[in-house]
Amino acid sequence: MQCIKDENEFKTLLKSAGCKLVVIEFSAKWCGPCKKICPIVHAMSMHYQNVVFANVDVDDSRDLAQTCNVRVIPTFQLFKQTKKVTLFTRIKRAICCYRSGVERKPIFEFCGADASKLEAKIQELM
Repeated sequence: MQCIKDENEFKTLLKSAGCKLVVIEFSAKWCGPCKKICPIVHAMSMHYQNVVFANVDVDDSRDLAQTCNVRVIPTFQLFKQTKKVTLFTRIKRAICCYRSGVERKPIFEFCGADASKLEAKIQELM
């Protein structure tokens, strides 16, 4: 699993991934839930060879975490073909879903150390 330090490395990783799903974990060394899920994410990176996994330490890469709108850790963001899988902000999605009555596109960015949720999304989007 690659560690990303800045926006240039981030963009390079997304471009080099091509059509593969990219899972970016935003975490910190001191964070308890991050420590808990880290070995699980590493195991997933070994199991899902056709998915690109990377980590951003929010303390070492504050600008990148801010650019990616990371507010809590751990946060997982998923990308395909250099684009974030989530197309709407949560507020826009709530308004859209309220108007249509149906949530058409689930949110693929999530926070917390829920390994089963992460793995389910990876399997769904591969």
